[in-house]
Amino acid sequence: MPVSRILGVALFALAMTSSAMESALAASPAELRGRAFAQTNCSRCHSIDRHTPSPLAIAPPFRTLHKKYPLDTLAEAFAEGIDTGHPTMPMFTLEPDQINDLLSFLKSLK
Repeated sequence: MPVSRILGVALFALAMTSSAMESALAASPAELRGRAFAQTNCSRCHSIDRHTPSPLAIAPPFRTLHKKYPLDTLAEAFAEGIDTGHPTMPMFTLEPDQINDLLSFLKSLK
């Protein structure tokens, strides 16, 4: 492989790493907690990033939820308990601080 190609690939990788680091540094504490919650509780079925498909095809990617459900509607659903998700989704209810954190994370995906 020519040196110029290797250098180009290395620079691209560095740019991608820098971009990811900037995003992480710019994230609010609530957004980071929301992402951690989603990673722990939701990522087995849902994609929680901006690019990849959901591991479970019938589970919508988090980046598209705002298109189907306004975020204030999601807040209410999280508080009352979601039981109308995809068929394999467990019923759950979030605490107010968890709702705030998860909504902060979802807003960051728009």
